Amino acid sequence: MPEQLGFDLPSVPALGRADFMVAPSNAMALAMVESLQRGKLVLTGPEGAGKTHLVHVWASRMNATIRAAKDIRDEDVPLLSQGAVAVEDVPLIANDPAAQTALFHLHNLALAEGHALLFTGRAPVRDWGLTLPDLASRIAAAPTAALEAPDDTLLSAVLAKLFADRQLTPKADLIPYLIRRMPRSFADARALVDQLDAASLAQKRPVSRALAAQLLDNDKGAG
Repeated sequence: MPEQLGFDLPSVPALGRADFMVAPSNAMALAMVESLQRGKLVLTGPEGAGKTHLVHVWASRMNATIRAAKDIRDEDVPLLSQGAVAVEDVPLIANDPAAQTALFHLHNLALAEGHALLFTGRAPVRDWGLTLPDLASRIAAAPTAALEAPDDTLLSAVLAKLFADRQLTPKADLIPYLIRRMPRSFADARALVDQLDAASLAQKRPVSRALAAQLLDNDKGAG
């Protein structure tokens, strides 16, 4: 079979429940998110750890609205509070008093109506930097589900999913090679697959161990 070349196709992330790879580093967070039907929960974890994927799993189950914290304004609150809501990237409104006030009102009204709220951020809540004390204290009072750094098994599965999202099928020796040499994070896995796809297109070469070696060696030289 000829080696597969990359094609300039859109990357379509698969965000269903069946596409979420369960491992010791994320099993507890998954269980907590899936059990959220009323009240509130904070979901934390590093970039690319699966927060958005879990948000979509939960939103599908709960018929919930997903909204970036920075996009919430007071006029949105009455409608948003009529159902479950996932609010992503709450730390990004640390310097936005209007968005913090709107989120505070959404928190109070949605919970009063008996609906669930799911908040996300990379760091623990204590490091979110929220400047509205009433909002900060209410989010700090929520239970936290934390996604942890991946082990080799999970990182391998994430790489396979990232390649599949780009409609690429790497040779069997590529992912184990990457695991041995790449930095240990989901964000680095995503960036590396992006770079391999781009290099494959630019050089008209297959996504292979040889191409990965070229990229990784160039990164070391640049460092």
